[in-house]
Amino acid sequence: MKSVLPPAAVRLCAALVLLLSLAAPAWALPDREIAGREAVDTWLALVDGGKYAESWEATAPVFRTAIPKEQWVELLAKVRTPLGKVESRKLKALFYTDALPDAPPGEYVVVQFETKFAGREDTALETVTPMLNAEGTAWQVCGYYIK
Repeated sequence: MKSVLPPAAVRLCAALVLLLSLAAPAWALPDREIAGREAVDTWLALVDGGKYAESWEATAPVFRTAIPKEQWVELLAKVRTPLGKVESRKLKALFYTDALPDAPPGEYVVVQFETKFAGREDTALETVTPMLNAEGTAWQVCGYYIK
């Protein structure tokens, strides 16, 4: 089959494809942001499933020190349960930082979602923040806010 494009156009297209394939990794999220997002997804599955005690157990030590398990379970039962089932969750923002207000020094990934709950007309803004553990081996949630 003969190309309908002139040879110069074919070479230009081939060069563009090569250039884009080499540049693609630059568009990808860094590993730490990917790992942080994966930790958030795993943790949110616990919360979405009503496994509030398990969600507390999966948090970072700084979180568990700040809020007792019983208080966390009670708080989520009061705030999250009435919102109902998650109907949709759309990523709004995701970024890495090494400093957060009123937080200990560390590595953090802030993840924000626009979330539609069955029991609410408008979307809510969920912010989930995991931090890298002291060993540098795992990301654990240290903050969760619904607005």
